[in-house]
Amino acid sequence: MGTMPDVGAVRAEEHLAERFSMSVHSGTAAELARRGHLPVVGDHKGHALYCGLARGNLTDRRKVERVSVAGQLHPRDTAAQVLGIGETDLDHLLRAGLLTPAATARSWWNQRDVVQLYRQADLDRLARSRRVDWADVRNPRGAPVPAARAPHPEEADSRTVRAQILALSRPRRATVRRVGPRTVDRSPGTLSTGVLQGPRSPSGPTHAPRR
Repeated sequence: MGTMPDVGAVRAEEHLAERFSMSVHSGTAAELARRGHLPVVGDHKGHALYCGLARGNLTDRRKVERVSVAGQLHPRDTAAQVLGIGETDLDHLLRAGLLTPAATARSWWNQRDVVQLYRQADLDRLARSRRVDWADVRNPRGAPVPAARAPHPEEADSRTVRAQILALSRPRRATVRRVGPRTVDRSPGTLSTGVLQGPRSPSGPTHAPRR
C-alpha cells in the first residue's frame, strides 16, 4: 500500500525537492498529474490531493526536473517578460484566445485578490506559434519593420491578431494643420508654405530542498 500519505500540491512539491535535492517550481504537482505521473485521488477544502503511492514511485530525477520546468507558473508580469512583450500586448493575446490561465492563486498582498497564473509550457508553445507575427509585436517603436513574408497556411488569422495588438498599443501621429496662407518666394526655384506640423511620436514560489 505504500507509506506516503496523499497530500496537497505544496507538500508534494516540498517532498520532491528534498528527495531529489533540487529546486521544484510551484505547479510541478499539477503538471505531473496532467502527464499521468501523479494522479489526483481526492480533494481537501477545494484543493487537490495527490496520490502518495505514485509519488513514492517517482524515481526519475530528470523527468521530474523537466516536468517542473514545463509546469512552472508565472504571474501576468512575468509571463509578459517570458514572451518578450508588454503586459498590454499580453492582454490582447488573452482576448484573442491565444493564451489562457492555467491556475489561480491568492495574492500575497491581499488575500481577497485572485491572481491568474500562466504555465511555462503554454508560453513556450505560444512563442513558437505562427499565428502571431512576433517580429512586429516585439519591434521597438521607430525601428525598421522586417520585410513581409508570404503567410504560412497556419497563419490565416495572424494579420488579424497582429492588427489587434499593434492598433491598440501604438500611439497615433498628430494631424497636420495649415495655419497660414500659401506664400511664394519669388526667388528662382523656391516654394515655401506656412504649415505647422504637430509633434511626432517618440521612438509563484519555488520549493528548495531543506538544508
